[in-house]
Amino acid sequence: MKRAFSALFTALPFACITGLAQAHPHVFVDTGFILHLDEANQITGIEVTWAYDDFYSLLIFEDMLLDSDFDGALTDAELNQLQGFDLNWDEDFLGDVYLSDQDTPITLGRPEHRATVVKDGRIATRHYRALSAPIPAAHAKLQAYDPTYYTAYTASLGVKFVGGSCAASVTPPNLDQAYTLVEELLYSLPTDQAEEAYPEVGQSFADTIKITCPAT
Repeated sequence: MKRAFSALFTALPFACITGLAQAHPHVFVDTGFILHLDEANQITGIEVTWAYDDFYSLLIFEDMLLDSDFDGALTDAELNQLQGFDLNWDEDFLGDVYLSDQDTPITLGRPEHRATVVKDGRIATRHYRALSAPIPAAHAKLQAYDPTYYTAYTASLGVKFVGGSCAASVTPPNLDQAYTLVEELLYSLPTDQAEEAYPEVGQSFADTIKITCPAT
């Protein structure tokens, strides 16, 4: 990612530099999923793990006045204070997780906190989101991304299953195509609008998870 970003940054005229710089994420999150399946290999819910980068974790500690001894570990009382800190969502926030069934978007329920831990100075949280109705897991597609690309999610923690007999494959994004899209969209904007009307390109930088199940 850094190589692609640097090359494109150098090639662009100064007028587009500010806008393109916004395409570089500021928060990095290692992401994992546990898909809950019923006996018919239908998805009934998803557990999402977010492991935040060291620097963002440090900012959270400072903001919440935690880890006063700066050892990267929390006391039981501090850890209790941290529980669910990242689940106070606005009503229109989709949780940066997008599930689809044959390209039809699937609405996920509100998050239910499952766990928050701190290891080696990094915060990792896990929450559960139920589906209003089960969907067939076969051919389902799952992505984690921030549309604004302020936060970069990488499915580095993998995909697991509870129940069922399905498998998942993770396809990384085509970064050349993603940064080319950023360049094209920025060039289409008036210079004075490139910063305020920055295009939502996060999906282009997202890993794509596809589910396959045995034929019945």
